[in-house]
Amino acid sequence: MWKPDRSSKTPIYQQIADYMEHRIAFGEFPPGSTLPSERKLAAVLRVNRSTVVAAYEELRATGILVSSKGNGTIVSNLNEENSTNQTPNWKEYVEGGNFLPNQPFVRRIREELLHKKGLIDFASGQLSPDLYPQEIVRELLQKRPFHEQLGYDNPQGCAQLRETLVSFLAQHLHIQTTESSILISSGSQQSLYLILQCLLNPGDAVAIEDPSYCYSLPMFQSAGLRLFRLPTDEHGINPEEVMALYRKHKIRMLFVNPNFQNPTGSVMPLERKIRLLEIASELGIPIVEDDTFTLTAFDGHPPPTLKSIDKNNNVLYIGSLSKTATSGLRIGWLIAPQSVICRLSDARQQMDFGLSSIPQWVANHFIKEGHLDNHIQFLRKELTKKRNELMRGLTEIMGDTISYSVPQGGLTLWCRINREVDEFKWLEESTKRGVIFVPGTVYGSKKGWIRLSFARPFFHEISPGIQQLHAALEMCQ
Repeated sequence: MWKPDRSSKTPIYQQIADYMEHRIAFGEFPPGSTLPSERKLAAVLRVNRSTVVAAYEELRATGILVSSKGNGTIVSNLNEENSTNQTPNWKEYVEGGNFLPNQPFVRRIREELLHKKGLIDFASGQLSPDLYPQEIVRELLQKRPFHEQLGYDNPQGCAQLRETLVSFLAQHLHIQTTESSILISSGSQQSLYLILQCLLNPGDAVAIEDPSYCYSLPMFQSAGLRLFRLPTDEHGINPEEVMALYRKHKIRMLFVNPNFQNPTGSVMPLERKIRLLEIASELGIPIVEDDTFTLTAFDGHPPPTLKSIDKNNNVLYIGSLSKTATSGLRIGWLIAPQSVICRLSDARQQMDFGLSSIPQWVANHFIKEGHLDNHIQFLRKELTKKRNELMRGLTEIMGDTISYSVPQGGLTLWCRINREVDEFKWLEESTKRGVIFVPGTVYGSKKGWIRLSFARPFFHEISPGIQQLHAALEMCQ
């Protein structure tokens, strides 16, 4: 990102004015759009707010910017009085469309992580850089000859990777499938998006867990679906409530994350899984199983997936490398009946003609040559250490202020705050102190819950992060 040159003879405010004028001239901020607030731009550029105020005043003096009460600083249209040409009302377009933006609070968290360097990140549900298999991937790229064609690949995904996944899933998760029943995706969210867009219609009723990561995804609302929530306890959802919800709302699909559920970390017992499958079979409704965490089981014994015990082909199974290896490769998979895979592959081809062959080639060798097996063993040990360090810090520093159940897998801790607190004010104060987390209401829970990732921060950051988290909480009382 651009920064002002403090060694230049040009005043910093003038450098900022020139920089913003350049961005406006090249259409990044078209007429009618709102510029970042003075305070926000000052924080990003690491200058005093008064410097940005002076830069904006310079642009106002030339007529490039105008101030609008209640709307901030807006780019003017210098040609509107002297020309019949008109610039599109980009604000109207941006605020329109069927695909909704992320929740404002989710966007705020991501913006803070993007622009504020050095934050201790308890918010992101991904691994820290030291847990990625960087050297193995680098070695695969350097030492393995790449003979694949570089044209458009099969929209269903690389055949070799799908064949490798058939063996891997059978060996490690007891899931029996065929390569023609697998669609390679760019991750779990693309699989979800394809399901929502291709297999459901606006107005359809679907059920999700409460709380649920699905609740934080506007793609459900963008698809025009009616969303109904199934409350969870320490063992996940109660299957009998699915039957009651179906009778009341005729739900057409169920979305669950039964192993190390996000955000609660719960595992659905085998008896409930069997009963859930029986009910789904009786009602004839599909279950979408989002399974990104099962292989992280800290004891080395992954609980059974719904797909592995599905006798009637009711489960659409979603998996990914993002939580167990690397999110940067953008490799996920969806297992479904071949008719469904053909439908989704056709839609996928319309979107992007299929994934790049290079990350699929890397993923295939990474899994086939046993590197993923070894990495999972390493990952389980490291995640266990981080989980224990987070729990130790919470117990020693925050004491009875916070409570939680101990997750046996996954990347996060679901925490209850045992006092009245405004989570959003707490987050604001924590961010000022260099720590960020996700309030539980983002996932649809009641107030008083937060999700803390122990996978994303480095080990040495966890205890200092909890200290600042606690200090911020005290400031909010």
